[in-house]
Amino acid sequence: MSQDVTYSSYLDLDRVLSAQHPSSDAHDEMLFIIVHQASELWLKLCLHELTEARDHIAADNLRPAFKMLARVARAQGQLIQSWDVLSTMTPHDYSTIRPHLGSSSGFQSAQYRLMEFMLGGRNPDMIAIHEAVPETAGKLRAEAARPSLYDEAVRLLARRGFAIDPSVLERDVETPYEHSPSVEAAWAEVYRHPNKLWDLYELAEKLVDLEYHFQRWRFGHLKTVERIIGFKTGTGGTPGVPYLAGVLKRAFFPELLSVRTAI
Repeated sequence: MSQDVTYSSYLDLDRVLSAQHPSSDAHDEMLFIIVHQASELWLKLCLHELTEARDHIAADNLRPAFKMLARVARAQGQLIQSWDVLSTMTPHDYSTIRPHLGSSSGFQSAQYRLMEFMLGGRNPDMIAIHEAVPETAGKLRAEAARPSLYDEAVRLLARRGFAIDPSVLERDVETPYEHSPSVEAAWAEVYRHPNKLWDLYELAEKLVDLEYHFQRWRFGHLKTVERIIGFKTGTGGTPGVPYLAGVLKRAFFPELLSVRTAI
């Protein structure tokens, strides 16, 4: 490594630390900006790890995938804790910066939407929100066209000899995933015999961790919004709390939840 490389230059801190541009004199705007910028960096790491983990699952190379999925869960912990910091903002504090946010909204986070798509939560209507940025819309379309992380896990079950309904394996991956009794039966077998099927058992639990942390993040988002703006419409005209409450009911990996009742 060159001796000219410093901590600051390696991390490009000049650009990172000069990327905060408050639009008002409100003290809390710096908090608002930094929390969201930091969250986008953690999302970038999650996408980096999930992309590689999916490739490993598709190749039936699970050990490296486990490390990556565990790392995503830890990064999700950081995302969840960010709501604790943001929730120090009171309704009055937020009212001083809201007029300066224009139509911007976390609803427009392309990285959040990519992670949602990668896990299997695919809604074509969400792509339309990003049509103004063709590169972003293109990335979302490309992601929607390939098997999700869970699709690859289910295909792995089939390759390992479990009787997965062909309609699940041949489904249009751009459509929302729906619960399958055959997939639930496969996971039930895994959970009943963890010692015999340990790697699949560990894969299942790593996926449950992802779902659990994602839902905790969503819940933290809901409660923080509720605490700061109540039931007002969000910036950009988003529905706010009612929308956030609705997505809490959506599961990425439905059989990994229902199997707990079945076994």
